[in-house]
Amino acid sequence: MVSSGTGSGERPGGSALSEINVTPFVDVVLVLLVIFLVTAPMMLRGIDVKVPKTETKNVGPEERLMLTVTKEKAVYLDDQPITLARLEGILVGLRQRNAKAAVFLRADEGVAYGVVVKVMDAVKKAGIERLGMVTEPIPPVAKGR
Repeated sequence: MVSSGTGSGERPGGSALSEINVTPFVDVVLVLLVIFLVTAPMMLRGIDVKVPKTETKNVGPEERLMLTVTKEKAVYLDDQPITLARLEGILVGLRQRNAKAAVFLRADEGVAYGVVVKVMDAVKKAGIERLGMVTEPIPPVAKGR
Protein backbone atom coordinates (compact mmCIF):
# COMPACT_ATOMS: atom_id res chain seq x y z
CA MET A 1 0.00 0.00 0.00
CA VAL A 2 1.35 3.40 -1.00
CA SER A 3 1.11 6.19 1.55
CA SER A 4 0.90 9.86 0.75
CA GLY A 5 3.35 10.64 3.47
CA THR A 6 1.09 12.70 5.67
CA GLY A 7 0.37 9.86 8.06
CA SER A 8 -2.48 11.71 9.80
CA GLY A 9 -5.29 10.78 7.40
CA GLU A 10 -5.44 14.18 5.69
CA ARG A 11 -6.21 14.59 2.02
CA PRO A 12 -3.21 14.68 -0.32
CA GLY A 13 -4.09 18.17 -1.56
CA GLY A 14 -4.44 19.77 1.87
CA SER A 15 -6.92 19.78 4.73
CA ALA A 16 -10.43 18.31 4.45
CA LEU A 17 -13.29 20.59 3.47
CA SER A 18 -15.11 21.14 6.77
CA GLU A 19 -17.68 23.80 5.83
CA ILE A 20 -20.11 24.20 2.97
CA ASN A 21 -20.49 27.65 1.48
CA VAL A 22 -24.25 28.39 1.71
CA THR A 23 -24.15 31.89 0.19
CA PRO A 24 -24.94 30.75 -3.38
CA PHE A 25 -27.73 28.55 -2.06
CA VAL A 26 -29.28 31.46 -0.13
CA ASP A 27 -29.05 33.67 -3.23
CA VAL A 28 -30.91 31.11 -5.34
CA VAL A 29 -33.58 30.59 -2.67
CA LEU A 30 -34.19 34.34 -2.37
CA VAL A 31 -34.53 34.72 -6.14
CA LEU A 32 -37.01 31.83 -6.24
CA LEU A 33 -38.95 33.38 -3.35
CA VAL A 34 -39.30 36.67 -5.21
CA ILE A 35 -40.41 34.84 -8.37
CA PHE A 36 -43.08 32.89 -6.45
CA LEU A 37 -44.30 36.02 -4.67
CA VAL A 38 -44.75 37.79 -8.00
CA THR A 39 -46.39 34.88 -9.84
CA ALA A 40 -48.62 33.46 -7.05
CA PRO A 41 -51.42 36.05 -7.41
CA MET A 42 -51.59 35.32 -11.14
CA MET A 43 -52.06 31.59 -10.49
CA LEU A 44 -55.05 32.12 -8.17
CA ARG A 45 -57.14 33.87 -10.80
CA GLY A 46 -60.69 32.52 -10.84
CA ILE A 47 -63.64 32.93 -13.15
CA ASP A 48 -64.93 36.50 -13.47
CA VAL A 49 -68.52 36.71 -12.32
CA LYS A 50 -70.41 39.82 -11.26
CA VAL A 51 -72.53 38.57 -8.34
CA PRO A 52 -75.51 40.58 -7.03
CA LYS A 53 -75.11 42.75 -3.95
CA THR A 54 -77.05 42.15 -0.71
CA GLU A 55 -77.18 43.74 2.73
CA THR A 56 -76.60 40.46 4.59
CA LYS A 57 -73.15 39.09 5.34
CA ASN A 58 -71.47 36.39 3.28
CA VAL A 59 -70.75 32.94 4.63
CA GLY A 60 -67.39 32.75 6.41
CA PRO A 61 -64.46 30.98 4.78
CA GLU A 62 -64.55 27.18 4.96
CA GLU A 63 -63.80 24.25 2.73
CA ARG A 64 -66.59 24.18 0.18
CA LEU A 65 -67.59 23.16 -3.31
CA MET A 66 -68.15 26.19 -5.51
CA LEU A 67 -70.54 26.20 -8.49
CA THR A 68 -70.28 29.15 -10.85
CA VAL A 69 -72.71 30.22 -13.58
CA THR A 70 -71.31 32.84 -15.96
CA LYS A 71 -73.34 35.35 -17.95
CA GLU A 72 -72.72 33.12 -21.01
CA LYS A 73 -74.69 30.38 -19.12
CA ALA A 74 -71.57 28.23 -18.69
CA VAL A 75 -71.45 26.14 -15.50
CA TYR A 76 -68.17 25.57 -13.64
CA LEU A 77 -67.43 23.29 -10.69
CA ASP A 78 -64.41 24.74 -8.87
CA ASP A 79 -63.03 26.41 -12.03
CA GLN A 80 -63.65 23.34 -14.24
CA PRO A 81 -66.39 23.51 -16.92
CA ILE A 82 -69.12 20.90 -16.41
CA THR A 83 -72.50 19.89 -17.83
CA LEU A 84 -75.62 19.68 -15.65
CA ALA A 85 -75.94 15.91 -16.23
CA ARG A 86 -72.34 15.28 -15.15
CA LEU A 87 -72.68 17.72 -12.24
CA GLU A 88 -75.47 15.69 -10.68
CA GLY A 89 -73.38 12.50 -10.76
CA ILE A 90 -70.38 14.19 -9.14
CA LEU A 91 -72.56 15.72 -6.42
CA VAL A 92 -74.15 12.32 -5.66
CA GLY A 93 -70.64 10.96 -5.04
CA LEU A 94 -69.83 13.96 -2.83
CA ARG A 95 -72.99 13.42 -0.76
CA GLN A 96 -72.13 9.73 -0.32
CA ARG A 97 -68.67 10.64 0.99
CA ASN A 98 -69.92 13.47 3.20
CA ALA A 99 -73.59 13.61 4.23
CA LYS A 100 -73.19 17.21 5.42
CA ALA A 101 -71.64 18.42 2.18
CA ALA A 102 -72.30 22.04 1.26
CA VAL A 103 -72.37 23.63 -2.19
CA PHE A 104 -72.14 27.36 -2.80
CA LEU A 105 -73.58 28.85 -5.98
CA ARG A 106 -72.13 31.97 -7.60
CA ALA A 107 -74.24 33.20 -10.49
CA ASP A 108 -73.71 36.32 -12.55
CA GLU A 109 -76.54 38.79 -11.96
CA GLY A 110 -77.16 38.94 -15.73
CA VAL A 111 -77.96 35.21 -16.02
CA ALA A 112 -81.61 34.28 -16.59
CA TYR A 113 -83.38 33.05 -13.48
CA GLY A 114 -84.29 29.77 -15.21
CA VAL A 115 -80.64 28.82 -15.73
CA VAL A 116 -79.86 29.33 -12.03
CA VAL A 117 -82.93 27.30 -11.04
CA LYS A 118 -81.79 24.41 -13.29
CA VAL A 119 -78.40 24.38 -11.55
CA MET A 120 -80.07 24.50 -8.13
CA ASP A 121 -82.37 21.65 -9.20
CA ALA A 122 -79.36 19.50 -10.18
CA VAL A 123 -77.87 20.11 -6.72
CA LYS A 124 -81.13 19.16 -4.98
CA LYS A 125 -81.56 16.04 -7.17
CA ALA A 126 -78.11 14.92 -6.04
CA GLY A 127 -79.37 15.01 -2.44
CA ILE A 128 -77.31 18.00 -1.32
CA GLU A 129 -79.44 19.87 1.21
CA ARG A 130 -76.97 22.63 2.07
CA LEU A 131 -76.96 25.05 -0.86
CA GLY A 132 -75.70 28.58 -0.31
CA MET A 133 -75.89 31.59 -2.61
CA VAL A 134 -72.78 33.76 -2.87
CA THR A 135 -73.35 37.53 -2.96
CA GLU A 136 -71.31 40.68 -2.46
CA PRO A 137 -72.16 43.09 0.35
CA ILE A 138 -73.43 46.54 -0.64
CA PRO A 139 -70.88 49.21 0.30
CA PRO A 140 -72.04 51.21 3.38
CA VAL A 141 -72.24 54.48 1.39
CA ALA A 142 -74.59 53.00 -1.21
CA LYS A 143 -77.05 51.49 1.32
CA GLY A 144 -78.91 54.76 1.91
CA ARG A 145 -79.63 55.32 -1.76
